[in-house]
Amino acid sequence: MKKLAKVLIISIITSLFCIELYAKTPSDTLIIVGPEAPNILDIQVPGANVYAALVNITCYDRLITWGIKKAEGGSLSYDSDNIIPELAESWKVIDDGKSIIFKIRKNATFHDGSPVTANDVKWSLDRIVSIGGFPSTQMAAGGMSKSSQFVVEGDHTFRINFDKPNKLAIPDNGVPVPAVYNSKLAKKHSTSDDPWAQKYLSQNCAGGGAYKVESFEPSEKVVFKRFDNWKSGKLPRMKKVIFQKIENDSTRRALLEKGDVDLSIGLSKKDISDLSKLQNLKVESVAAVNSLIGIDLNTKMKPFNDVRVRRAIAHAIPYDKIISTAFYGYGKALTGHISGTPYKPFWPANSQYSFDLSKAKNLLKEAGYPNGFKTTISYDQALEATRKPIALLVQESLSKIGIDATVNNIPNANFMGELGKKKMPMVIAYFYAWLNYPEYFFFWNYHGGENSVHNAANYQNNLLDNIIEEAQYERDDIKYKALVSSMVNIVMADMPRIPITPVYLDVAMQNDIKGYAYWFHQMPDFRAIYK
Repeated sequence: MKKLAKVLIISIITSLFCIELYAKTPSDTLIIVGPEAPNILDIQVPGANVYAALVNITCYDRLITWGIKKAEGGSLSYDSDNIIPELAESWKVIDDGKSIIFKIRKNATFHDGSPVTANDVKWSLDRIVSIGGFPSTQMAAGGMSKSSQFVVEGDHTFRINFDKPNKLAIPDNGVPVPAVYNSKLAKKHSTSDDPWAQKYLSQNCAGGGAYKVESFEPSEKVVFKRFDNWKSGKLPRMKKVIFQKIENDSTRRALLEKGDVDLSIGLSKKDISDLSKLQNLKVESVAAVNSLIGIDLNTKMKPFNDVRVRRAIAHAIPYDKIISTAFYGYGKALTGHISGTPYKPFWPANSQYSFDLSKAKNLLKEAGYPNGFKTTISYDQALEATRKPIALLVQESLSKIGIDATVNNIPNANFMGELGKKKMPMVIAYFYAWLNYPEYFFFWNYHGGENSVHNAANYQNNLLDNIIEEAQYERDDIKYKALVSSMVNIVMADMPRIPITPVYLDVAMQNDIKGYAYWFHQMPDFRAIYK
């Protein structure tokens, strides 16, 4: 009997050991899961989802990129203050900032072996400013809007000219959009109806980046294979990367806990909180630079066209409860600024509106709504794990000052369209900026022009618009900081968007994963990840 028990114990231990071995992923392969996957392979094509950036940042080069630094809690992060070469080995700013000359690497090739030239760079940037929509708007932020600005001065010398200096010009060439395409390959698939080969490039890669696309199942799975002849950076250690869509949060979590995947993104805050307590896994959580989750109040719609009502709502938000309940502590309440003191030149900023129902009631009374009113608060259903508890907590709090708020969850497929209509009275909105400059955030979210769907508050302040535009081109640091402070002071006084917390990017991974760093585009840059 003892002998049988001993055999059974050995058998169980052996079985467990085999399961552990089976669970480990191959040493040269990285397996990542997320709630979505790229739906097409080109972020410039209309309809591309945010996961398409995975392809552009790894399968294509851009002229520049950024270094890596230590962030909060010891995590790694891209360094927005340290621009370094990628496809361009060097650059020079001349004519008092009105021109930039880039020297292209002479040994860089595309995946098909053809050399990368300045002609490819020009075709690629011509494409961005010509196809319109989001890509063209993105480059306009850096002062690039016309094909005539892009000049080939030699096989490996490329020049960009500007009407006036723009501090965003160089960094704007490092975001996912301005990828450098194999123009000869793309032109083979262009037509009179599709001069920029959007149909072909939505399903095929024409890059020269660190990885090639080995296989692609739209909105489900992409398999990346290392391009061993990549010259624009340190060759990645992972030979293959598999990015798989697993829609269900609990399934992604289970696969990670079993060891079947290396890294999981898009998990709920509760899952992140739970997984952070496990010894065999690790969690990275970093506040995204120049980011904000808040509540937009439609300034063109009664009663929110009255600033006193907007300020009353700001005093009725249970900030700390939202951070602890909706975000499980993975957030930071943007409150605590001393009322009456000027704001410093930083964004996001803490507001002067603390949770105070008494002040909220008094402001509503001043505005002529002593008994409150009825309204709605809407959110994106795809973000329900955090947005629903925010909405319910706000709904409960507003009821205490007489406001009857109905909660609307908008299907993700319709959410951006509804934002664009600017008809929702209250909406839980968020934005993370690709460029770490306050005026860039303000351009997309507070500028009164028709440039952005993200201005869900339908807010317009001509003085602020002028300051945003002035800050974009101001080169004197003291004057620039004064402009930023003015911008922050204006929106905190007008309160079209109530700040709640920065966006925190959370990623859970196996303990043996090294080199992961937060990037502003919110996607894992697996070129630097290894085991």
